[in-house]
Amino acid sequence: MILIHCPYCDEKRPEIEFANAGQAHIARPLDPSGQSDADWEAYLFIRANPRGRHHERWRHIHGCGRFFNAVRDTVTDKFETTYKAGEPRR
Repeated sequence: MILIHCPYCDEKRPEIEFANAGQAHIARPLDPSGQSDADWEAYLFIRANPRGRHHERWRHIHGCGRFFNAVRDTVTDKFETTYKAGEPRR
């Protein structure tokens, strides 16, 4: 069983309580209407899929319900750290 630390609840809980919300630290374009179709497509759909260390957004669905960021190794599935949304990349 994988245990994930929620930085808001400050507890390690089973993975089943959480939902992955994709890649973390994706900045919305300042002027969405000024984007080309290709740029907008890249913003909406194109994400990194690295082998190894990856920054992700997670949501504690069956707990506080809040989003947070995590650094997870995609090869071993181990979580290196978790931190609150809005904090700088670790």
